[in-house]
Amino acid sequence: MKVIIAIVVIIALTILIVWLIDKFIPKKLKPVVHIVLWGLIFYLGYITFMSVYKEIQFNQLKDKRYAVVIDRLIDVRDSQLAYKEVNGEYAGSFDKLINFVENGKVPITQRRDTLVLDKERTRAFGGVETMKTLTLIDTLSFYTVKDSIFKGSDRYKQMMNVGVGKEGATFELKAGKLENIAVFEASVDKAIVLDGQEKYLIDKERQAFSIAGVKGPSVKIGSMEEVNTNGNWGKDLSNKQ
Repeated sequence: MKVIIAIVVIIALTILIVWLIDKFIPKKLKPVVHIVLWGLIFYLGYITFMSVYKEIQFNQLKDKRYAVVIDRLIDVRDSQLAYKEVNGEYAGSFDKLINFVENGKVPITQRRDTLVLDKERTRAFGGVETMKTLTLIDTLSFYTVKDSIFKGSDRYKQMMNVGVGKEGATFELKAGKLENIAVFEASVDKAIVLDGQEKYLIDKERQAFSIAGVKGPSVKIGSMEEVNTNGNWGKDLSNKQ
């Protein structure tokens, strides 16, 4: 749409200039003016094309970088969920989280119900045996986080690194409780992910709230403001769930 609008504007401007030349410029000067005019038209066309083309290139690069970042954030989320299953809370640092992935084991449990004598109710009913149901949790075995989530890969050792954009950038990891419920958030500013691109394009992207894209000024998963372990991006930006 932007390209079409730009072309229409250039055509309208060209027609206007040609009309002004025919009406007000002497015949001897018209050849020179025509050359200058065509040079200006080509220049304006080039600028218009490049402005649109730069945005197309930016969007392509943006999606590629986001895919890398999102896949790493999903690894962080999956590791945090396993950490919470064992520890009852989320890890507040990558050192804790990576050490857990390296060495931690998560129990595989089975819940079963069993009937036992309810002594208090039995006494209350004058000795008539009254039963109650108890839920027991049996530990069947354990699985290692490293093998279960990462399938033999050692990429978990680099899960704190953004991996694209600004060299050496790392995710910000927070953990805590919200009304006694454990929460966490891992995030990185879009300006870091898109480092090296035109500032006006980065600023525009940081203000984006498209459902299909990444909403807000950062790429993040989880939240410190609500009980949520989802990411702030559309489904098409990652192969992972």
